[in-house]
Amino acid sequence: MKEERIGFVSHYFNKIGVAAVVLEGELGVGDAVHIKGLSTDFTQKLKSMQIEHKGVEHAKKGDDIAIKVKEYARERDVVYKVLEV
Repeated sequence: MKEERIGFVSHYFNKIGVAAVVLEGELGVGDAVHIKGLSTDFTQKLKSMQIEHKGVEHAKKGDDIAIKVKEYARERDVVYKVLEV
């Protein structure tokens, strides 16, 4: 699986299962992401993302986005964009 670092988790909202991610590159709805940390390791396809509580299709370097995640994510987990499966 080929992937590139795209950002990191800055906060996880446990009650709603959402990770706040600081981007270091570009990301769009439909992209697959791999979230990895000391005890975190899962891959999922992005169905939606938000910036400031508004749905967006694309985000760029420096944006703070919120994404719904299927598993628990921890602060400082690294987010990778999956380029090839």
